[in-house]
Amino acid sequence: MTHFDVLIVGSGHGGVQTAAALRHLDFHGSIGIVTAESDLPYERPPLSKDYLAGEKPFESILFHQPHFWAEKKIELVRGHDIIAINAMDRIAVSASQEFGYSKLVWAAGGQPRRLSCGGSHLEGLHTIRTRADVDRLRGELQAANRVVVIGGGYIGLEAAAVLVSAGKQVTVIEALDRPLSRVAAGPISDFFVREHEARGVDFLMNATVTCIEGSSGRVARVLLGDGSTVDADIVIVGIGIQPSVEPLIEAGAESSNGVLVDECCRTNLPDVFAVGDCALHHNPFGPNYPVRVESVQNATDQAMTAAKSIIGQAEPYHATPWFWSHQFDVKLQTVGLNAGYDDFLVRGDASSDRFSVLYFRNERLVALDCVNLVRDYVQGRKLVEQKARFDRVALQDDSVPLKSLVA
Repeated sequence: MTHFDVLIVGSGHGGVQTAAALRHLDFHGSIGIVTAESDLPYERPPLSKDYLAGEKPFESILFHQPHFWAEKKIELVRGHDIIAINAMDRIAVSASQEFGYSKLVWAAGGQPRRLSCGGSHLEGLHTIRTRADVDRLRGELQAANRVVVIGGGYIGLEAAAVLVSAGKQVTVIEALDRPLSRVAAGPISDFFVREHEARGVDFLMNATVTCIEGSSGRVARVLLGDGSTVDADIVIVGIGIQPSVEPLIEAGAESSNGVLVDECCRTNLPDVFAVGDCALHHNPFGPNYPVRVESVQNATDQAMTAAKSIIGQAEPYHATPWFWSHQFDVKLQTVGLNAGYDDFLVRGDASSDRFSVLYFRNERLVALDCVNLVRDYVQGRKLVEQKARFDRVALQDDSVPLKSLVA
């Protein structure tokens, strides 16, 4: 059995940054990263954008070149999916090997939620989570013309933008009354629908998928709840992720849509930490209930929090959340967490291609969505940190700097 002083499960941003942070903090013990993937660790955001479009080769999205891992004495153990944790004996188990640890960092992220309807076994049905997912999708695109995207979240819209730009006929099916409804206010949804429709994307709102119908083992059409169908050569499912935390739960970790961690990323299991998409935590910028934050920023900053805890320099997690999305020539930048907001205000003209939406909770600023408005994003970050109040009338004029409007 191989033993590591720190065993990291997962090779995404959270796992890689934890290992790098430990070495940056002069941790000299042994570090192992165990991952189910066969590739060297790579960045995930380009998968639904530049990499899907073929504008970036795989080598350009690697976190580090191969020599980095040897130089930093970080051992990559690829092709092993951890399926069980023995928390008492400090052993992580894959199908073919056991790994001992002194400290364990769980950074396994999540798996794409799958369709539960009939036809979910057919060829031509895709998700976007790993490089292998996108390679399979790209391998089928040349022979495909009609693409159906199920789910109007950021992954779905980013994929739709790439594929319609590549000349495909794209239809987005959304179960609710607008895309991005779980993460943004109506003006942001309306803006992106206009941008997509102007380039040929069709949207079907309030549409439920009954089943995927096939022909000769491949997808052929999507049957909707109202009895209508949408022809498809390829179907992309983007309906969120399921946190990959089952081994921790079975070992006794507290969990509810993720594994619960404290302000230093510690689970209730001895010397077991969790970071990134799977970590349920009380975010200092969020509502008064625990949340999971699926972002590069969160994974990176929680990685540093966990690393400091491991070396005995624990500091509570207090990083300002930020996100981004690129679709066509639009740059959306978000700062803060709008979960639980009770009011919002549009700054500028929402019918233009430059405006911001500001979110409030108890009259305090908690988040901004900035569409092609870098200035608002930069100034808004500090104001979110301050939970600022504003002169709401003056706030709507985007020619006035945000920082001058604090009440």
